Amino acid sequence: MAGILTRFKDIMAANVNALLEKAENPEKMIDQYLRNLESDLGKVKAETAAVMASETQAKRKLTECNEEIEKMTAYAKRAIEAGNDNDARVFLEKKAALVEKQAGLSQAYDAAAANAAKMREMHDKLTKDIRELQERKDAIKTKMAVAKTQEKLNKLQSGMASAGSNMAAFDRMEEKANRMLDEANAMQELNSSKNSDPIAELEAKYSQDQKSAGVEDELARMKAEMGLA
Repeated sequence: MAGILTRFKDIMAANVNALLEKAENPEKMIDQYLRNLESDLGKVKAETAAVMASETQAKRKLTECNEEIEKMTAYAKRAIEAGNDNDARVFLEKKAALVEKQAGLSQAYDAAAANAAKMREMHDKLTKDIRELQERKDAIKTKMAVAKTQEKLNKLQSGMASAGSNMAAFDRMEEKANRMLDEANAMQELNSSKNSDPIAELEAKYSQDQKSAGVEDELARMKAEMGLA
């Protein structure tokens, strides 16, 4: 029982939060605490029941003794009323022995009652604290779940930031490629202008005009032959 009290006192001490903060997995640690406490609660219940039984037994013995004292007193009175003093003395001697016994029984009952009260108080306290720890466990697990979700979100946000950086780099590369293409086209245009011959261009122009004139002359001649001119 001393071991149970020591562990109970340690677990319910003010530094339990610090212990949980140091734990690698607070969920597992508080689950272990609860398993220990629930095991201890079973032992405390058994011990409390035994102490309460002792209290009940002590009370019953004290009650029986008191009833015997009252009975001896009543018999002594009857004997006196009947004029039998000797019989009355026998009853009074028995009463005296019972009164002496009563003192010890009363003392034993008081001790048993005090022990039972302490055990019941301990049992009720342990039950209440287990319930509170259970509620705290649920809160801790909820916080852990939120923390894990937040951690995942942080990783996703980090990944999105990296993706955004990659997109920006891609945009820069595309812009650079467009600029290079524009420069190449401009260079091609400049090269084409540099290699052109004005005389050759004029010759080609007038040669085309002459070809067109020859076609027109031929068309007029054919119409005249066909009587369509």
